[in-house]
Formats: sequence, C-alpha cells, structure tokens
Amino acid sequence: MIQGSVSGDGIPIVHLVIAGRDWPATIDTGFNGDLELPEALRSSVNPRFLVRASFFLAAGQSVEEDVYLIDFPFDGLMVEAQTTFVPDVDILIGTHLLRRHRLEIDFPAATVHLERPL
Repeated sequence: MIQGSVSGDGIPIVHLVIAGRDWPATIDTGFNGDLELPEALRSSVNPRFLVRASFFLAAGQSVEEDVYLIDFPFDGLMVEAQTTFVPDVDILIGTHLLRRHRLEIDFPAATVHLERPL
C-alpha cells in the first residue's frame, strides 16, 4: 500500500523512493499513460526507447515526445512502465500505471490510499 496526502491546492501526492531518493509524485487522473519522469532520473531507470508519439493535452495542444520502457519500483514491485522525460522535477503517475490498484482520495481528510486488491 502507498499512502499520501492531498496538498492545500487539492493535488493528490504520494512519495516514491527512486534511485535512493524520496520523490513526490502527483497522481494525475487526467493522464491515461503510465509515468512522466524528470530528466534527472533518466540514468537511474535504464530507459529503452519504444516510440515517438503524439499526445493531446487538455488545453487542445498536441506535443510529440519520445516514449521509453523502464523497470520502475512501484508499490513494492518492479513493474515495466512506459514513460516520457521532462525537464521538470515533478513526477506524474497516470491511470494506466494504477490499473491494478484501488485509489482512494479523501479530500476532506486530505489523504490518499493506493493499494492492490487481493
């Protein structure tokens, strides 16, 4: 189980340990991919180029990005995930990575619970 919190701005955040460092990660329910990672993590996750793809953003914009396969530590397991890299320091977790999990966001209590059902 992964537990997190809801920020004062209403953003669900969990913390992940990647490459020996604690990273805040936003759960983005409007993102149907797996991950978006900071460029600073590229060398730590052994990326394997998969494809160049077009993505349509909420504001009607379209962007082209390289997509990579990585082995990613998530909820006590090493999972294969698709990711893009950005110059930001933020990690975005998309709904495809969560497909085997139950997500509970309690806004009044400012809590986030993410677990794999039995």
